[in-house]
Amino acid sequence: MAHRSVTEDDPLDDFACRDYTFDGASKQVHVAGTGPAVIVMTEMPGISPHVARFSRWVRDAGFTVYMPSLFGRDGAVPDAEEGAAVFRRACVSAEFRAFGANATAPVTVWLRALARQAHADCGGPGVGAIGMCFTGNFALTMTLESAVLAPVLSQPSLPLDVPGGLDIAPDDLAAVKQRLDRDDLTVMGYRFEGDRVCRAERFAALSQALGDRFIGRVLPDAAAHPAPPAFFARHVPFPHSVVTAHLIDEAGQPTLAARDEILAFFAHRLRS
Repeated sequence: MAHRSVTEDDPLDDFACRDYTFDGASKQVHVAGTGPAVIVMTEMPGISPHVARFSRWVRDAGFTVYMPSLFGRDGAVPDAEEGAAVFRRACVSAEFRAFGANATAPVTVWLRALARQAHADCGGPGVGAIGMCFTGNFALTMTLESAVLAPVLSQPSLPLDVPGGLDIAPDDLAAVKQRLDRDDLTVMGYRFEGDRVCRAERFAALSQALGDRFIGRVLPDAAAHPAPPAFFARHVPFPHSVVTAHLIDEAGQPTLAARDEILAFFAHRLRS
């Protein structure tokens, strides 16, 4: 992968920007690569250069990346003030349901439709999906779509007001568990030990709900990049973004090992 700065706005010019409409709702999706599809859902406050870097790693591992624009300015370095404004708007959006446990975010219906379309476009056994932070648990709900075979939850942060809650309705959660058991699927999860948003209670809730179908990885706080972008430095002043803003791109680093495990997980499920 050619080097691109993560400290400057990313033009995303190596992605094709496409419009997808499902059930009357339209969103732009940045698409790149060949091979089985992987849906990469951005963290707050949008598709930053760090998120784009992760998507390129997925693309270069032999997958077609679908990176939907869900909030924020695509390709922008997270500015503290602008990022805070994006966060506030998303928190009051009915599409995401940032507060209150035991309810499924409406946007996941659109994301499941995107997964169906991506599978139809790319073929292969199925589709991978990774959610991060605000979108973290969306990959879990997306397993209600039969095309989704490899769900990854990176620092799942919703609901914001219930540390041990899950943003999925009980009936949907039961259906997810049934599907995981029936199709012998695994859900991967990643968080930093000292994350104050995705706390230990959330992984405990996932383990209780999914049993050994959930594999949670907890990274030490010392593994986080010490100089994240301004938005994170001001508003997320603790280790949080495992494969993006707090990843250290150096051999031997736990965050890089987490990235490699995720890529291997996608390869195992989508190329068999």
